[in-house]
Amino acid sequence: MEEYPSLNRTMTELDSVDWEILDILQNDATTPNKEIAARVGVAPSTCLERIRRLRSAGVISAIRAVIDPEAIGRGVQAFLAIQIRPHSRETANDFARQALDLPETIALYNVAGGDDYLVHVAVTDSAALQSLIIDRMLAIQQVAHCRTQLIFGEPWTSVIQRSDSAGPASRRGRRGGSRRRAR
Repeated sequence: MEEYPSLNRTMTELDSVDWEILDILQNDATTPNKEIAARVGVAPSTCLERIRRLRSAGVISAIRAVIDPEAIGRGVQAFLAIQIRPHSRETANDFARQALDLPETIALYNVAGGDDYLVHVAVTDSAALQSLIIDRMLAIQQVAHCRTQLIFGEPWTSVIQRSDSAGPASRRGRRGGSRRRAR
């Protein structure tokens, strides 16, 4: 894990073809290069080079399989809103390492406001959630407070789209809707 990630990254210039490639990959990262090339109107070799450039520039940071927690017996999901003490980089890094080591943790977000972190967890049932919070999360030395929010429905997700502030408005039409239910 990168220690307390830096937010000082340079922005990569993207044209409308890059944005179309990103749109396709965000919706289905297994789409074959040949199909992507045909859909965006470039040669397969050009498409592959663009994807490699997007990866090397850090625009595409990972390609992952998204696992449905319910399909593996973890049908109860929650956000744990965590406040840590004392506030320091060392404390934040220690907490993040320990939270990410918990097998129930799906994602960890460092946030501003009353809480310092949101931890997305998936467990088998309410007893497992209670055990996770009391026996393991509150046992982490840096945790000063933990508040739980149960997730009742499937998450709504969105793909990152080109904004009007991202450059000229020479966009090709989007294929499919921008919002979709995660599966």
